[in-house]
Amino acid sequence: MENQLVAHFDLDTFFVSCERLVDPTLNGKAVIVGGTRSRGVVSTCSYETRAFGVHSGMPMAQALRLCPQAIVLKGTSGLYGKYSKMVTDIMAAEAPVLEKASIDEFYLDVSGLEQNFGTYKWVCALADKVTNETGLPISFGLSTNKTMAKMATNAGKPNGRLYIPPDKVKAFLNPLPVSDIPMVGKSTCAKLNSLGIYKIKQLAEMSPEAVENIFGKYGKSLWRKANGVHYGKVAPYSERKSISVERTFFQNTYDIESLQTLIGQMCEKLAFQLRSEGKLASCVAVKIRYPDFSTYSQQVKIPVTNYDQIFAKHAKELLLKVYKKNEPLRLMGVRLSNLVKEGYQYDIFYDDPKLDELYGAIDSVKGKFGKASLQWLSSKADKEAVKKEKRFNLNRTDVNSDPDLIGRKNIKGKD
Repeated sequence: MENQLVAHFDLDTFFVSCERLVDPTLNGKAVIVGGTRSRGVVSTCSYETRAFGVHSGMPMAQALRLCPQAIVLKGTSGLYGKYSKMVTDIMAAEAPVLEKASIDEFYLDVSGLEQNFGTYKWVCALADKVTNETGLPISFGLSTNKTMAKMATNAGKPNGRLYIPPDKVKAFLNPLPVSDIPMVGKSTCAKLNSLGIYKIKQLAEMSPEAVENIFGKYGKSLWRKANGVHYGKVAPYSERKSISVERTFFQNTYDIESLQTLIGQMCEKLAFQLRSEGKLASCVAVKIRYPDFSTYSQQVKIPVTNYDQIFAKHAKELLLKVYKKNEPLRLMGVRLSNLVKEGYQYDIFYDDPKLDELYGAIDSVKGKFGKASLQWLSSKADKEAVKKEKRFNLNRTDVNSDPDLIGRKNIKGKD
């Protein structure tokens, strides 16, 4: 891979930048996006906030002690998904090979472009296009592999554009602290420091066997990164084919009416996400889990749609089929799959221009005032009843499947 050339793009303070596009009065101010409760954490913060020592993954209470004037926002997942898709579409149309590493982070294999184009100029032009068409600030690093490209991006932020050619790799790495190596956490850094190793140059000058003896198999990879070597390829991007949401109940429940109410709310939430991403689904699946952890699921194919009520109708029917009457449940979930982009031919009986207008109006209100601002009457009334009975703990979710949390699994260190 001597001739490999990789570009790494990272949208600067992505969540904050999206919020600023919606509300320009936030520009230039200290802004934090994250959990608003006392036990919440910082997901992303503006550079104005970082000047006070605030960083991603910090407890919100500590962040507000350091920067009490900060404006704290809960975040708007649909907004972030919308802008992430815009950036992804721009890059996918231009890049030879694109890997979407997260909601705001991308790798491009641009090897070979230098034969016909000035690669650095080409990458600059792509960064300009992203910013011009979306309004989002973006940084990139360009170098010999994914690790070096990512480190170049981190070194150049914010709005950085840093190219590290092969003959400059060692000069770039040597003076940096070992903590700058991607995936080197606090414990690894502390262990290296305890051995008197503070700079990457010191680690690179050790024998690979010595590093492996200290850190096991991970040591070999660590030594390679310190020497600017990484064999990982840019994995071509492919769109996800399903979305899902699950709820683990605070108390096991067998109230079928409340379960059907909840499953309707799940479908409403997922359908809104589909429409915000310009997609439709043609398969509905329901999953349930009993207290002994036995798990059952059932699915049905339907004509492509993104209407709440159609998904809810089929999900409720599936629940009745898969659920054992009077048996308490521990968990319930809904998955929509076989996703396609809007423009796909609708089923003639499901295509209703009036419903399209209705859902368009609903989504406009939700996009402006939040997803909970407008709900179907039965859903809202039933939700209040469920809340009053305290049958469910609606705050406990599966972090890997809840649409509200998609893209936030890197919460401890995202910029």
